[in-house]
Amino acid sequence: MSEVDFIIVGQGLAGITLATHLHKMGKKIVVFDRYNRVSSSRVAAGLYNPITGRKMVKTWRADDLFPYVEEYYGQLEKNTKVSFLFRKPIYRPFKSLEEQNEWSGRSSDPSYTSYIKSVFFDKAYPGVNDPLGGLLLQNCGYLDVNKFLDSVLNYLKNDGIQIESESFNLSYLKIDKTKVHYSKYIAEKIIFCDGVEMKNSPYFSYLPFAPVKGEILEIESKLNLDVVANRGIFVIPLGESRFRVGSTYDNYDMTLEPTNKAKEVLEDKLKELITVNYEVREHTAGIRPATKDRKPLLGMHPKYKNVGIFNGLGAKGVSLAPFYASQFARHLVYQSELDSEVDIARYEAQYQK
Repeated sequence: MSEVDFIIVGQGLAGITLATHLHKMGKKIVVFDRYNRVSSSRVAAGLYNPITGRKMVKTWRADDLFPYVEEYYGQLEKNTKVSFLFRKPIYRPFKSLEEQNEWSGRSSDPSYTSYIKSVFFDKAYPGVNDPLGGLLLQNCGYLDVNKFLDSVLNYLKNDGIQIESESFNLSYLKIDKTKVHYSKYIAEKIIFCDGVEMKNSPYFSYLPFAPVKGEILEIESKLNLDVVANRGIFVIPLGESRFRVGSTYDNYDMTLEPTNKAKEVLEDKLKELITVNYEVREHTAGIRPATKDRKPLLGMHPKYKNVGIFNGLGAKGVSLAPFYASQFARHLVYQSELDSEVDIARYEAQYQK
């Protein structure tokens, strides 16, 4: 038998960010998962954006999340010697003069100035439908999630972390008061980071998971754009005339098949945002592990104190994962407190039912 400090189940954004933080703390871990090319992390667009929503406001906890995003991924780029974080401004065209005036005033608001690069009052980007100008944001960009996961997994493996590329079978898991046992491993704790699989978990099915299907296009176009355009949908320049376009939000269809309905929705919005011809080259779908309150799920089971969860990152996994993986790792190792807004203790009453 091999003794480790932690078993981590899941090799997506949640599992890998938690693994890197625990590894940095000197903990012995093993990571389980089977490669799945259509997992939510593998098909994610990877966008991180501090100003979101129809009302264009700072995303939840932005001032805590975003300073750490580029620090965390940047350090792993140095460790792995692979580039996967692309710092790109996000351009959001104005829809009305009222919106233009609002952001003209808000650009001097100290709580927003660190995120605003420029405010344009007339057309700024050829090929983008922006007759009234728009807002150019900074401290944003996108993560090539597949490249990140592959290179960091390889880095962890080369640095002594055991990576088990196989599906985790719950029927083989044994839990006692002080240890967990699985296969050839004995661990202090096991942490489940396996996305939508947890909805049917015997340990965490009481939590309010609300999976959301998202679909993304990859297009080819002569659009000359070096920033991310974002209004209703995003258009991310990937280089070589390729762009990623997304995304949809579907709370009902939980299949992994791309749909013509979603494609039509994306193309309709795309034609509103850009004025250049394009061709669709790829269409993918994934299921985001979201929650009803749109906040992550972190913490230890109310009964099984050595069984934990890090999940529910939803559509903002790239920005949420580093900060909350760091917080959860400190909680696991030093017993520091978790934010009450993400601690699964907020749902203990549902478990008691």
